[in-house]
Amino acid sequence: MPSRTNTHRSLPASKRKPRSKAAAAQGKVKSAFRITHPDRIVYPDAGVTKGQIANYYIEVADWILPHVTNRPLVLVRCPEGLAAGCFYQKHPPVGMPSSVQQISIREKTETRRYAVVQDLEGLIALVQFGTLEIHAWGSPTGDIERPDRMIFDLDPDPAVSWHEVVEAAFLVRDNLKRLRLTSFVKTTGGKGLHIVVPLAQKQTWPEVKQFTRDFADSMVAAAPHRYIATMSKAARRGKIFVDYLRNERGATSVVPYSTRAKPGASVSMPITWAELSTQKGPQQYSVKNAVERLKKLRSDPWREIWRVRQSLPPGRKR
Repeated sequence: MPSRTNTHRSLPASKRKPRSKAAAAQGKVKSAFRITHPDRIVYPDAGVTKGQIANYYIEVADWILPHVTNRPLVLVRCPEGLAAGCFYQKHPPVGMPSSVQQISIREKTETRRYAVVQDLEGLIALVQFGTLEIHAWGSPTGDIERPDRMIFDLDPDPAVSWHEVVEAAFLVRDNLKRLRLTSFVKTTGGKGLHIVVPLAQKQTWPEVKQFTRDFADSMVAAAPHRYIATMSKAARRGKIFVDYLRNERGATSVVPYSTRAKPGASVSMPITWAELSTQKGPQQYSVKNAVERLKKLRSDPWREIWRVRQSLPPGRKR
């Protein structure tokens, strides 16, 4: 597993040589890795090809790999493109190349295999298999029973404004601050925002889930007209679902910089808290503009996430 102090984690994309726009337009892959059908259009509305997806991951490799390597993965695959249908692939399919490693994990009744990538070659292999979303566990393969990331997923009802989602994110951040917990934010490329809290792997999954459940319930108790912490679709009308359920063993969330299997070829983008108020929406960044954003950055918006060492406060202090 790469060291968290590895310099490629905070290397601005502007320091790397970009691929040519001509290659992107033609769907050609500027890589030694083989991609079949690079001209296949996988995002019909945006005109984005499979080859462009591969090139996108080549461009953002230094940014995404630290968030992906050595974690059990769950994939959303769309082999023929978004219009032809997609499906979750929890366990690696037959024929997955050796560049995508596998780890055995004990589930409730049996032991199953999960995909793990270590480098760009493994990342491109996922693209070759039609992957349009990469989801990861909140714990590394070295100790899957103790999460190193805690996530709050703010999932708004369609009637909720983007401004209200942003306000909710700042509320989560401030409430975490009161508990002396540092958090980071990213757009999901879907409907809402993810607030990510790095952990020092001192607590188990049940402990982290209980904390996040209590936290979400406290938000609901303070503003029941704005927030909800249950999965009931009917009860969510006009509210923001404070989803804490990604904080249990086996649950996953979309990784930073991953593409999404949604119209527009949107991507999940880490941002700073200072940037949040200026964001236009959760799908502001896509395959077509994400690389340009990264080239303009002076540093990684999440550069401090690798340095934060924190644990959840005892229950009596919460």
